[in-house]
Amino acid sequence: MSQTDEIEDSSAPLIEHLAELRTRLIRAVAAFAVGVILVFIVAEPILQFLLEPIESTLRDLGDPSPTLQYTSPQEYLFTLFRISMVFGFALTFPVIGFQLWRFVAPGLYKTEKAAFLPFLVASPVMFLIGASFAHFVVTPLAMNFFLGFADVSSIFANLMSNAVNGLPSGAAVVPETSDGIRITFFGKVNESLDITLKFIMAFGLCFQLPVLLTLMGKAGLVSAEGLKSVRKYAVVAILLLAALVTPPDVITQVILFVVVYGLYEISIFLVGRVEIKREAKLRAEGYYDDEDEDGDIDPADAEPHFDDPLLAEFDEDDEGDDSKDK
Repeated sequence: MSQTDEIEDSSAPLIEHLAELRTRLIRAVAAFAVGVILVFIVAEPILQFLLEPIESTLRDLGDPSPTLQYTSPQEYLFTLFRISMVFGFALTFPVIGFQLWRFVAPGLYKTEKAAFLPFLVASPVMFLIGASFAHFVVTPLAMNFFLGFADVSSIFANLMSNAVNGLPSGAAVVPETSDGIRITFFGKVNESLDITLKFIMAFGLCFQLPVLLTLMGKAGLVSAEGLKSVRKYAVVAILLLAALVTPPDVITQVILFVVVYGLYEISIFLVGRVEIKREAKLRAEGYYDDEDEDGDIDPADAEPHFDDPLLAEFDEDDEGDDSKDK
């Protein structure tokens, strides 16, 4: 066989992997496009659902007909398209994740598949929990904080005056005041939606913390003791995160801190469980001889047990050489 033939044979697996990657990407993009189209059909009800915390807050402040505006012809259309992109990806994530899994699964061992697959399922579930918590708990608190500073009563003076029959022509539709300028809320659709989506993304990603740390624990990159040792630094990092992604509202910041720190403690527990299962598996396979009274492995005293006679003989030779040196 010539050198050229050897090069062509060695490049064949790479070509096959690239072809497989192209196929998976095409299917993922096609699924995403279908998801965007399907969500765009119902984008307006989704927008109403996302803006519900603002509506509730305005009604609590005395607004009988909450109203948002858009100031450019294309703004409302782009807002609906933005919703279609975000929720279209969420809708088609199972298909996209399945295509990713089918691409990487052939290169994984059976144990690696069993370890990776649960995290692929848990990730969207935890994101959904975090997004729901943001929409139903955090966003209403933030809207109450933001809109609580504004006097919204003057926004609806015109609406109320139109409801009165027999109003003379040229009559004032806004009550006369002598206490300065009224500051009212007349929000834009895209800006109001931006706040809601930021909360959803922030809390959805924060709820990935147990999934990420547990996966890193299974890979041996982090340990429960290591996470405990950096707990004080984690507290500072979580406080900074709360200050960045939440408004200057102490209540909202405390809620985010309590939730994320609770997730951090849950991650420590899950990583500890992973380590216990790993040690139990090593004991069952006979890799360790020395155990504690409670049955746990003592890393300082445990010695590896060699089942291979050649390795055992090599170990005995090393011990003999050490005794001669002494």
